[in-house]
Amino acid sequence: MKKLNHKILGKRKRKIEKRLERRNWENQERPMFRGINIGYEMDDRHKGIACGGIGVIHVMAKRLGLVKQIDKHLHLLKRHLPYHESDHVLNLAYNVLAGGTRLEDIELQRQDEGWMDALGAEVIPDPTTAGDFVRRFSERDIMVLMEVINERRKKVWDQQPKAFFKKATLNIDGTMAETTGECKQGMDISYKGIWGYGPLLISLAQTREALYLVNRSGSAPSHLDSAVWIDRSLDLVEGRFEEVWLRGDTDFSLTEHLDRWDERCKFVFGLDARQNLVSIAQGLAKDQWEALERKPRYEVKTEERQRPENVKERIVKERGFKNIRTVSEQVAEFDYRPIKCKKIYRVVVLRKNLTVERGEQALFDDIRYFFYITNDRTMSNPGVVFFANERCDHENDIEQLKNGVNALRMPSEDLVSNWAYMVIATLAWNLKAWLGLLMPQKILGHRIVRMEFKRFLNTFIKIPCLIVKTGHQIIYRLVGYNRCLKEYLRAFSVIKACRVT
Repeated sequence: MKKLNHKILGKRKRKIEKRLERRNWENQERPMFRGINIGYEMDDRHKGIACGGIGVIHVMAKRLGLVKQIDKHLHLLKRHLPYHESDHVLNLAYNVLAGGTRLEDIELQRQDEGWMDALGAEVIPDPTTAGDFVRRFSERDIMVLMEVINERRKKVWDQQPKAFFKKATLNIDGTMAETTGECKQGMDISYKGIWGYGPLLISLAQTREALYLVNRSGSAPSHLDSAVWIDRSLDLVEGRFEEVWLRGDTDFSLTEHLDRWDERCKFVFGLDARQNLVSIAQGLAKDQWEALERKPRYEVKTEERQRPENVKERIVKERGFKNIRTVSEQVAEFDYRPIKCKKIYRVVVLRKNLTVERGEQALFDDIRYFFYITNDRTMSNPGVVFFANERCDHENDIEQLKNGVNALRMPSEDLVSNWAYMVIATLAWNLKAWLGLLMPQKILGHRIVRMEFKRFLNTFIKIPCLIVKTGHQIIYRLVGYNRCLKEYLRAFSVIKACRVT
């Protein structure tokens, strides 16, 4: 970063800190929002954009070789009049990064001369052309695109410190992408009575990157064809990380594949509480069980505050609703060989002692069992349960893809074209993770990786800039400011100096 930029940023920081410093205000006669004499003027000389952070993302995509590799391997257009495949992919992904939620939002960028100048584009595809592009995909083309993205992902991983490669945890889960359309090919009704598609997502827990995203019919069970994609994910991380773990719920304890996965990685999957497993758990001796103590959500560093009234619990009691409360939890383990396996595995069982209440009256006590199968023999029984519970963070990733990135909007007319849109829109989510991994300030980088997509856009993308074209250079002249801007510009300098083959 230039010394002049550093000086300006320091000056802006001092000014805003002075403006926001705590003061003993006197009673104010007028409201703080006092703007009255407001007017609008058109600037005929300068062009500006609200999403100035897109320049860093675009430089990163170019430096990582993503643009070049998409054009090299993805062949959907016979002639480029005038767009290449990478133009279409980036146009859709950047629409998401600009806050767009549907194809029609591309028209906002297409009518913005500053946006096109910022990306060095004479013109960008319109929404209709973008829709036609995703309809050109076949399943094979989607596979090519995902593998191109994963190859570039490895280049980002190569820039990470040694500690990054100690452990890779692959989260696997399916979800339901609802659609109100009636003529979309491949849609179906799920067991919940929801019409739509049933995507499968495999992500890397440490970085929240979506490794593989697969679109399926809405009636498809979560585990359908998942073994194929799990194997592909293992191929991606195997040999790079010291430990590789698979983690999923009961739908993914595919016993016919466990022996094969046992040779490649460690895993923890949920098991359905079938009668044979429940009988084994009930037959365990008392001394085989140990109490499960869950850690508090947070540590009180000063003085614990008085908790407010639990309004939900009060209403449940007042209206006599049935309420199930956990009284205590215990864990134990036993060896078990599923019918389709040749090897014996460790099963950790969680026993929940529950009380069922209606209003103020306790109806009866209940005991429920939850089972987890693993090939790991070193982790404690509580550790296995906690590790399996951490899979819930994968639900946050799915939620972000649904309502943050809006990658599961299903804007096209059939299963394959909607799958293509999913993968391209999810690229915006992966670009966020890559930026976090490449940040020189690792604490801020970790925050970006964990950050919700909307907050990322508001902090690092929606930075007002003037766009100045001088000779062969495009200058983003920053007119906005936030406290993360200094590190963001440092990251830009690092990314711009990076040359990946």
